[in-house]
Amino acid sequence: MFLAPDSMDEHPLPTHDVADVRWMWAAIAEARAAEAAGEVPIGCVLVHEGRILARGHNLRERAQDPTAHAELIAIKAGAARLGTWRLSGVTAYVTLEPCPMCAGALVNARVDRVVFGAPDPKAGATTTLYTIGRDPRLNHRFELVGDVLGEECGALLSTFFARIRAAQRKR
Repeated sequence: MFLAPDSMDEHPLPTHDVADVRWMWAAIAEARAAEAAGEVPIGCVLVHEGRILARGHNLRERAQDPTAHAELIAIKAGAARLGTWRLSGVTAYVTLEPCPMCAGALVNARVDRVVFGAPDPKAGATTTLYTIGRDPRLNHRFELVGDVLGEECGALLSTFFARIRAAQRKR
């Protein structure tokens, strides 16, 4: 929750597009589905022409597949639905800043925009550790918006890993 400072000029509150907040809640729902399945709670939705094109959440444990990240699952489903690997006009909403693999896939899929919730200090590849998606040396770049519902997205992950650590201590 944000508290208004004495002077709004000193510390303006972050503002995000209403649509970005709406679609990030859909990505959070995917993250919760991952958590309910015992997966790390990360979700992704792809939006095209004002509608959800595809959804994905982490499935690495269930699939025993290191590439079964939320973004890759959504990208594959979106490409199948559009009938093309070029996802022009698509915005990806992801609860956690994409890793190098996923950021690279978003570039290669020609996604126009990426909106993420929480930054990833250990593997973030769009702003934190690398700037994949904005690097002028790449043949495609995407618009990037971060920290949309970042507190909520980060809390999902923090709570999930705190439960795992508590369970490990009990053993």
